[in-house]
Amino acid sequence: MEYYIEGMGCAGCARTIQKKLSEVAGVTSASVDFDTQKASVESNREISLEELQKALEGTHYTLLSCNAQKEKKCCERSNKKETKKSKATGVFYCPMHCEGDKTYPQSGDCPICGMDLVEQVSSKGDKEGNPEEEKRQKLRRHFWGAVAFTLPIFIISMSGMWHRSPLYELMPLSVWNWVQFVLSLPVVFYFCWIFFERAWRSIKTLHFNMFTLIGIGAGVAWLFSVLGLLAPDLFPEQFKEHGTVHLYFEATTVILTLVLLGQVLEADAHSRTQGAIEKLLNLAPNEATKIVDGQEITVSIEDVALGDLLRVKPGEKIPVDGVISEGCASIDESMITGEAIPAEKEVGSKVSAGTLNGTQSFLMKAEKVGSDTLLSQIVQLVQQASSSRAPIQQLADKIAAYFVPTVVGISVLTFVIWSVFGGENAYTYALLNAVAVLIIACPCALGLATPMSVMVGIGKGAENGILIRNAEALEQMNRVDTLVIDKTGTLTEGKPSVSELFTFGKCSSQELLGVLYGLNQHSEHPLAQATNTYAQAQGISPLPFTDFEALTGRGVKARREEALYFFGNERLMEEIGVPLSAEIQRVVKAAQTAGKTVSLLARAKEVIGAVAIADKLKPSTNQALEDLKELGVAIVMLTGDNPITTAAIAKEVGLSNYQAGMLPQDKQAEVARLQAQGKIVAMAGDGINDAPALAQANVGIAMGTGTDIAIESAEITLVKGDLSGIVKAKRLSKAVVKNIRENLFFALVYNAVGIPIAAGVLYPIFGILLSPMLGALAMSFSSVSVISNALRLRRFGDKLMR
Repeated sequence: MEYYIEGMGCAGCARTIQKKLSEVAGVTSASVDFDTQKASVESNREISLEELQKALEGTHYTLLSCNAQKEKKCCERSNKKETKKSKATGVFYCPMHCEGDKTYPQSGDCPICGMDLVEQVSSKGDKEGNPEEEKRQKLRRHFWGAVAFTLPIFIISMSGMWHRSPLYELMPLSVWNWVQFVLSLPVVFYFCWIFFERAWRSIKTLHFNMFTLIGIGAGVAWLFSVLGLLAPDLFPEQFKEHGTVHLYFEATTVILTLVLLGQVLEADAHSRTQGAIEKLLNLAPNEATKIVDGQEITVSIEDVALGDLLRVKPGEKIPVDGVISEGCASIDESMITGEAIPAEKEVGSKVSAGTLNGTQSFLMKAEKVGSDTLLSQIVQLVQQASSSRAPIQQLADKIAAYFVPTVVGISVLTFVIWSVFGGENAYTYALLNAVAVLIIACPCALGLATPMSVMVGIGKGAENGILIRNAEALEQMNRVDTLVIDKTGTLTEGKPSVSELFTFGKCSSQELLGVLYGLNQHSEHPLAQATNTYAQAQGISPLPFTDFEALTGRGVKARREEALYFFGNERLMEEIGVPLSAEIQRVVKAAQTAGKTVSLLARAKEVIGAVAIADKLKPSTNQALEDLKELGVAIVMLTGDNPITTAAIAKEVGLSNYQAGMLPQDKQAEVARLQAQGKIVAMAGDGINDAPALAQANVGIAMGTGTDIAIESAEITLVKGDLSGIVKAKRLSKAVVKNIRENLFFALVYNAVGIPIAAGVLYPIFGILLSPMLGALAMSFSSVSVISNALRLRRFGDKLMR
């Protein structure tokens, strides 16, 4: 019997279901296919659907009979006409993949690392009603709420450092302490309560992480403050200031609010990733023009089936993958190949969903629809690669895994030893010293070690036209040893322009440009626009022409003063019977060998000129590639362009490792192959066709002059589209990673020295105890050291970025 499975998010889910179904009594074999979402069960007795469903109780998987699934699909299909489909899938995953490919049935946080679970995106829809968007908005509301209550606490606390503070003249310190206590309640018990929940869960499961540190440090500081406020007589005089115990409401709320800010930024990053996938999905049109019984009918894209005959009108996006059955067209396929010049298509040529039709109308036969189209495959590649990374926070979590239990153990040991050997007021001293250990070990410095350096580094990068999406990109860029680059728009300008002008016979260059401008001034073809732009730059006016006729796939013809002019490719010249002299053939061949596109201009039966059009190199390309080689980075060029043009560009920039004719999946596969060899790969590109490779690479680098989808799929964006930005990013990454390691060293050394002192190891010899107040001072000092060290990046940033 076959059944449908709902709720599967990966191959691991299929294995789990298969195992559970196999354990049912009477089942002889069970197999689950993740691709088709079906389960096949064979048994030696009759087993009811309810019995099989019972085997999956306690999971988020649902077993349905074939009939039930068909009825459900029919219901969903009818509902689509009334409501828009949501992106929500109900399947969530941990962005750090702590448990491999495991998915979860509902939103929440990862039981291992505590990070927010992220929902998978499977289809396009409105953001309204999307759980991920709702969670992001809720985090923002909580953050601003926490800021509203934390800021007054911070001002009250800092007022104590002013001589004759006006606040303390208004009310005594003891009253302001109660005000701080009241203001801290919503921050601790509402806006930031989620951190204490995560900390408690990590302790229960023994999976210690950053939230364990946050929860213990902030929680103990707050509880100590409450105890000092409610029962100050329990504390010796040496722990009091102006007759009151020093409180830590300000430290608690500031730490919690900063951590909440980090969660907001993390949610924004996930939203941008989902936005990139949504933009890819939106490339395909929502409707198509279907030919039914000779009539053109507009239908939903979901109603297009294999074999359907479709009409694609001028300027429309192609709805599905297929083949042209009638007519011809000039198709902008830059999203697939990255090639700036449109591809000429005729009967029998294949076309892809999402590509843009030019000025011709044609009929096509649908060959691939839905998830089988090339565009859908690109979406899937981007989604898979985007969710397969581990963020830099893992480093802090690894430290926390050992640091937290060690600190807690020392705190407990401190309490026990002082309780036994403390003499008079033994329990008071035991509590104070145990708290001092926890406060000095507060993760403030450890938590700031990475984000402070990253924040300064990202700011310095932005000043130099380098936008860095996340901390991981900075860390990984330092380790990059291989750079994969696209050609069009990355090494080159990404748009055709006139590189050479040739005149033959008695025709002057001025006359030639006037004729070309006159012929092409009303054309929207990129090659024609390139000649127009060139003529305008030379101050040329168009000559008048009549009887224009566009010759699809070949060029254009028009009449001037009784003479017939033709402008187009060699095929056009051959059709009209214009001979090409040896000189003209030599010029054309030389230009084509250099990777240029040549168009010829003929008057009657004589060629009077030619134009070589090319995609020029960016001015910074050669120097940037040389600098990268000096930094030990190997360069690989992958492009969808033709082999002749690719070889010419590779020779011009001095590259020996390159491949031409690469489709999006080919680029992604090549990046994966290099990674399998142990390479740390960065990918630089600017087009939609680069998106899967950008997402697959360890670091994706997008040109700011490229498409939004390429930018959203990359971790680093070069605003000016200047390749020298990659060199700067590499140098900046090295400085930031070094700075992070220094910060972690400072944070841990302060804790390593401060914790024993807080525990009272100096008391037997020198009679010195570290009060919680001095513990907070030491904690602040470690934080100041970390911040100061991170700010050095600003002072030395300009030198590093040269």
